Amino acid sequence: MSLPRARHAGWMIFALALATAATPAHAQRFHFGINGDTLRCGGYDRVQAVVWFGGKSRMTLSQLAAYCAPVIWFSPDEPLLQEHSGKDITIPEAFPFEPAGTGPVVYYRVRSLQTRGAGAGALKPVAGDRGASVVDLAKVAGIDLDFFFYYASEAGLGSHAHDVESAQLQVIVWKREKCPETPYHLVVTRVLGKAHGIQWYDNTLAVDEDTRFPIHILSEEGKHASCTDKNGDGYFTPGYDVNRRINDAWGVRDIISGGTLYTGGFQAWMAKVRHPEHRVFPPLPADSPLRARHTVAGVYAPDNAVYELRPFPSAEKAAPDLEHFISGKGIPNWPEMVPTGSLKQFAQWTDRESFAKSISAALYMDGNVGFSIAFPFFVVKSLEDPMAGGFITHRMAFTDEKLRDFTWMANYSASASRWIDPYFAGGIEWDEEDAFSGTGTTTRTDTVLEMGIKFRSTVEHTPLEFMSGLTSFWGLRFGVKANGFFEIDRLRYVVEFGAGTW
Repeated sequence: MSLPRARHAGWMIFALALATAATPAHAQRFHFGINGDTLRCGGYDRVQAVVWFGGKSRMTLSQLAAYCAPVIWFSPDEPLLQEHSGKDITIPEAFPFEPAGTGPVVYYRVRSLQTRGAGAGALKPVAGDRGASVVDLAKVAGIDLDFFFYYASEAGLGSHAHDVESAQLQVIVWKREKCPETPYHLVVTRVLGKAHGIQWYDNTLAVDEDTRFPIHILSEEGKHASCTDKNGDGYFTPGYDVNRRINDAWGVRDIISGGTLYTGGFQAWMAKVRHPEHRVFPPLPADSPLRARHTVAGVYAPDNAVYELRPFPSAEKAAPDLEHFISGKGIPNWPEMVPTGSLKQFAQWTDRESFAKSISAALYMDGNVGFSIAFPFFVVKSLEDPMAGGFITHRMAFTDEKLRDFTWMANYSASASRWIDPYFAGGIEWDEEDAFSGTGTTTRTDTVLEMGIKFRSTVEHTPLEFMSGLTSFWGLRFGVKANGFFEIDRLRYVVEFGAGTW
């Protein structure tokens, strides 16, 4: 089987899924412009997403995390740096209920192991030392790996003590039977930087041939949201450093530590340029293929701090004001073992959506009063415009007496999370009216068009935070609606208020 040349990581994910199938007859190819069958064994200089390869299938969870761990890059004006740089940097820190580190500390969690078949023997736990537990890569197809960064405080709007931020990696175990000396490979296919606890703000990078590892994670000044930096140049470029749901991605907004929240789309002036001396490096093992790029005169990261990796702890020993920052991250008894019974099931894991599939509900007024609902186009999966980056959703309105009138529209929104967006909708309206005879009703069916603007905002960190239990976003819509297509009539205004992103 041959794949056409494409930069999109979807080709790579699909082909790697084939490579992980139990049947050796499946082609083993992934696409960075390189054919997996002809790529020489161990020759991965051009394929940095291969963060480790070797002949032994067993390694500890702590070793697994070390091979995949990111570089953390701070703004030069990060308050917690206290003007330190290079080897003097001490953030991120250890949790206050754990022993302090001699330098920076980062926590890891192997959230799940996607096992081959039932996965018997995929993990050998070690009681009392989770990091020493041994994973057998021969029995694992994919890995969800999380890294957590603890800061004693954050600055700016809604500032508070304690801050726990994170980055997530999706890793595939690529088996190359044609390489008997190094048959096992760890390949990173997706990196996600979490931002302010709202999934729509996630900074998601689908890895391609331009991605450099160890992946660099930009830490937002004062607020510490995590953002991917694909090529490690210290700049954030939407569409390049983040290439999924670009319109909604938070990016890195170093200006909000001053106390002002910007909820519109990212602008270049919001991010400060990073300096090399404000990077904190991972403890890459001695045999890591990524280590050489950051080694000078035989010394790894000679001018930068190197953090310590620790397993992510439970919240049992945390103080009450810190407990929810840890317990809110979920899955205390990690890793979760997820059997992969088929190639289709594995492919669904590699291409799964990592953001909320929201349903919106609102009070709807267009001259009549009722309610509306909106939901993703494929119900469980959104339809994203590949050119402009917006979303197409279903939107339905029920109005008039006993909600007898019904409108269905396909609704286009430029984003799902920005403060203000235009929208356009078109569909069909069924309008039931009382008959002129005074008895019975008649139904009029017509095309309908609507356009306007949608305001939305998060209610977290506001006096209305109690409303976030239903949804993080609440919104207000103002629009103009008309029946007909070429000949427009029944022009009227639309006002809508309710919960949800759409």
